[in-house]
Amino acid sequence: MLETSLQDCAAPEGVCYGCGGKNPHGLHIKSFWHEDGIHVMAEHLPDARYCGWPDLVYGGLIAMLVDCHSNWTAMAYHYRAENRGAESLPRIDCVTGNLGIKFIKPTPMGVPLTLRATVEGDVGRKTRVICEVYAAGVLTAVGDSVFVRVDTGQLAAVAHGREHP
Repeated sequence: MLETSLQDCAAPEGVCYGCGGKNPHGLHIKSFWHEDGIHVMAEHLPDARYCGWPDLVYGGLIAMLVDCHSNWTAMAYHYRAENRGAESLPRIDCVTGNLGIKFIKPTPMGVPLTLRATVEGDVGRKTRVICEVYAAGVLTAVGDSVFVRVDTGQLAAVAHGREHP
């Protein structure tokens, strides 16, 4: 794995709640290319405040982990497709077009979670990512999501009514 996460290379000023290093209240998810060159990996130990049922991880946290990690997987593949490092400019940004989560088994609290994601098919403006969530080596959830490459400045302007789509 890389010594520096994709998030720290491409967006050191990031404020996303899930993966932004500059969000003081965020989860600070860190994603790295696996040595196999196919998967993007992350690990996270849920804090006790993310408990759903007693001793089980809240499903919404799992969805957030899958969302952020899968998005970074899509962006990592875009950088690779363009033969660029994640620190290169202009920055590549994607947003969630569709987030799908299938919960396979209950996810226990107190166990580090491993996320393993890969792009399914070709990288395009819309990119499908499959993300598996493991708790102590046991598959507990699978994300099947689509991410869309965008200009985030333009997207924010449209969202705030400063520009028409």
